[in-house]
Amino acid sequence: MSLLDTRVPAVVLRIDRNPFHHGTLGAVRSLGRAGVDVHVVADCAGSPVARSRFVRRLHAPPSPDASADEVLAVLRRVAAQVGRPAVLVPMDDATAIAAARLREELTGSYLLPVMPSALPERVADKAGLAAVCASVGVPHPRTEVPDTPARAAEEALRLGLPVVAKWSRPWLLPAGSGLRSTQVLHTAREARELHARTAEAGSPLLLQTYLPPGTDRDWFFHGYADRTGTVRAGGPGRKHLSWPRGAGLTAVGRWTPNSEVIALAERITGELGYRGIFDLDFRRCGATGRYHLLDFNPRPGAQFRLFTDSAGLDVVRALHADLTGRPLPDGDPVTGRAFVVENYAPLAALRPAPGGRELAWWAGDDRAPGLAMWALWARHVSGRLRRRLGAAAEVPAQRPAPRAATPSLTTDNEKASS
Repeated sequence: MSLLDTRVPAVVLRIDRNPFHHGTLGAVRSLGRAGVDVHVVADCAGSPVARSRFVRRLHAPPSPDASADEVLAVLRRVAAQVGRPAVLVPMDDATAIAAARLREELTGSYLLPVMPSALPERVADKAGLAAVCASVGVPHPRTEVPDTPARAAEEALRLGLPVVAKWSRPWLLPAGSGLRSTQVLHTAREARELHARTAEAGSPLLLQTYLPPGTDRDWFFHGYADRTGTVRAGGPGRKHLSWPRGAGLTAVGRWTPNSEVIALAERITGELGYRGIFDLDFRRCGATGRYHLLDFNPRPGAQFRLFTDSAGLDVVRALHADLTGRPLPDGDPVTGRAFVVENYAPLAALRPAPGGRELAWWAGDDRAPGLAMWALWARHVSGRLRRRLGAAAEVPAQRPAPRAATPSLTTDNEKASS
């Protein structure tokens, strides 16, 4: 019997408009290589994902600010085109939350894990995660949610600068706003000014105690909680390089044994009754040695393919197998295996990898996305550079104030300029 039931197609769903989301390509390849027909509902314009030979069909996605009814309408349209029940694989927080809320309406067209409909939203909300961690006894940085700009400045000082600022629901951030989901603030003034943009951000601003990065401090855990709640597939990984450095996505990661991280992942998912794919981010405190949960993402992490075990099982394949009634094989962890995102860590992609390695974009059996990525990435980077240079050119250069002939002829304005 094959690992997956190839009679059941998969629908990979993403609202986020990031054309370089390598996790989407990972899901397409993982399922496609197993013989599953993969339909992609995402904006793939200018994305290497569209070039994959494992894509059965591309479908237009909902808009980034789509309502639940609009998401439902799109999924029903896609279901009619697919023509048979499919496993739904949400690839971002917004679609994972919408799918859980709409599970009853989608029954008959899509296969989804059974869990409380509000749970994905509860764990994805950065402000609510602090309460979740407190309820299950998992360490989490001290978190405050100030209600005014002045209180934000006060809380920043009380927590101790620098502090981490996060928007509670980053999937609501409007495109082009310049607002980042997470950033480090170094002054109380920065906290006050950022809080003043709360209405624009669409969700509350929270401030957290800053845990400094360092060697062996950034960890993640990807897993799949099956219908019984048992965590299957996946494993713990250590982040060796991030982009941006120190506080970004995993550019280089390695499958590394860590019993403490495994225990924390099993505790929080078990206590919550979580089912399905999840991605957890941890940071170890240099002072106490404790692992603090920073984020709980109710969907696959972009580097989920790192955790492909000796039986060929990863979390996306585990989802498909479990929801279609196939047994999940007991493979062995491939510890030491690495995952590299070439456009963020090109040198790491060229170094020897004795423990095995998977690249985010390049694959010998699916070469087109890897080739397309470099051309598209060069265009993307050069476009951003041109925009930055253009913005700098629009700022008028300040003309030096004319030097006064004698002190008695110097104006007040010229004094202020000198």
